Amino acid sequence: MREIDLKGRVALVTGGGRGVGRAISIALGEAGAAVAVNFRRDDSAAQETVDTIREAGGTAAAFAATIGDAEATAAMVEAASAAFGAIDIVVNNAGIASRGKSILDTDPTELQRLMAVNAFGPHRLAQLVVPQMRMAGRGDFVFISSVETQMLAPNGAPYGMSKTAMEALAMALAKEEVGYGIHSNVVAPGLVGTEMGKKLVAAALGVDIETLDARAPYGHVCRPQEVADVVLFLVSGLAGYVTGQRITVDGGLTAAHAATPPTL
Repeated sequence: MREIDLKGRVALVTGGGRGVGRAISIALGEAGAAVAVNFRRDDSAAQETVDTIREAGGTAAAFAATIGDAEATAAMVEAASAAFGAIDIVVNNAGIASRGKSILDTDPTELQRLMAVNAFGPHRLAQLVVPQMRMAGRGDFVFISSVETQMLAPNGAPYGMSKTAMEALAMALAKEEVGYGIHSNVVAPGLVGTEMGKKLVAAALGVDIETLDARAPYGHVCRPQEVADVVLFLVSGLAGYVTGQRITVDGGLTAAHAATPPTL
């Protein structure tokens, strides 16, 4: 059986200190990659993730930056590259959400806020890191999206718009950078049982996460590790012929939704 070995590789995980980002950071670290764990404000969570990787014998450090801030993002990439070498894995996990208004009632400034982090930030990050990947002749981008680009929760269109833009970026990179050995793929989880996920459920559906666990096709909503496992596959040699793909990790949620006739 082939094992996933990322020794000698350098990964940057945005929003890597908690939730799905934490699970991804730890998985990459366990596989041997040096991991730059990005955080925006919760340095204690990021440091806990770093400590977990180091205690297992891995290499990691935390780097502060708001992904929607172009200058801060550039400084983070420079610092991470100085610490570990050229970055050849980028997991765009950082994201923000919005709830409470229909798309026509959403103020343009709110759309701008969402786009800044969920789409413009990953675009700037790609501009900064792709030159390093081209020189190395390899690289992997994974964009953490959402099933909400395919099926919207109540008042979820603003968030869905920003994630759809991010997915378009991922596909553009897959097309434009394939000649340099760069892969770009999207992972779209369903509802994940994280702190952010619980807040979204409460705001959009008015139920707790345990209620949705009972309703989910597999008996539980998506777990962070289940997303991390797919990311690990995509950045490994096992997925060397996979690029420009959108992989849904939702336990059959969208399939069940598509099979249910709409209520008229």
